[in-house]
Parts: sequence; C-alpha cells; structure tokens
Amino acid sequence: MARAKRGARPKPPTPLDLLKLQIAEEVGLGDKVREQGWGMLTAAESGRVGGLLGRRLRQMGLTVGPRGTLLRAEGS
Repeated sequence: MARAKRGARPKPPTPLDLLKLQIAEEVGLGDKVREQGWGMLTAAESGRVGGLLGRRLRQMGLTVGPRGTLLRAEGS
C-alpha cells in the first residue's frame, strides 16, 4: 500500500476500499495492489477495476458518499 507519514496511524479501510480490493482480487490484481499500492496500476488496470466497481455499485443500488461510504442510490 501507499507509504504513510512517519508516526501516522494507517486509516481503516472504507467500505469502498474493501469493495475495490475485492474487485482487484477477482481480476488478478490483488497482490500487485497490496505490494505496490493503487498508484502502480496501469491506466488499463485502473479502468478495469473502476468499470467493474461502477457496474457492481449500480447492481447493488449504491452510490459513493463522503469519505468512501456507500449510500443507497436515488430512486432505488
């Protein structure tokens, strides 16, 4: 994962972070994300995870709220 500032506590993962990591695992990128961080994904890899994330959120009737919270989508 990304480097934290010296002495800083790592923040707990948000529900969105956990869903993104789950999708990264499903497409075979979980190890790369854990070892090198999200910033080391190529544009194609990021797009794949993001596209699947958007589809999954729509299927679940959710949208992203403040600070990575998941909220019920309007009209769902």
